[in-house]
Amino acid sequence: MSAKSFVSAAVLAGAVTTALASIATAAPLTKAEEQAAMAAHKEQCFGVALKGQNDCAAGPGTTCQGTSTVDFQSNSWKFVQGGTCTNIVLPNGKHGSLKAS
Repeated sequence: MSAKSFVSAAVLAGAVTTALASIATAAPLTKAEEQAAMAAHKEQCFGVALKGQNDCAAGPGTTCQGTSTVDFQSNSWKFVQGGTCTNIVLPNGKHGSLKAS
């Protein structure tokens, strides 16, 4: 096997591994996970998640957890400590929201 073929095979294997890992993490929260967050007095806060770090509801073209396409996507949410969402100040001067916009 030439060095070029070896590098191509390694790159392909890495890409497949990354794709499989992405699929595994882009699943909806289970009912148990959501209930545990609510029991811990967490609330859904829209617009505060960084790209790919939302807990769910990332809008059209996305499936759920970890699928937001931009930082602070207004229709994706992340669990935060209860009562703190609307106090979170975003870089654009807006605040977290309890509703999608």
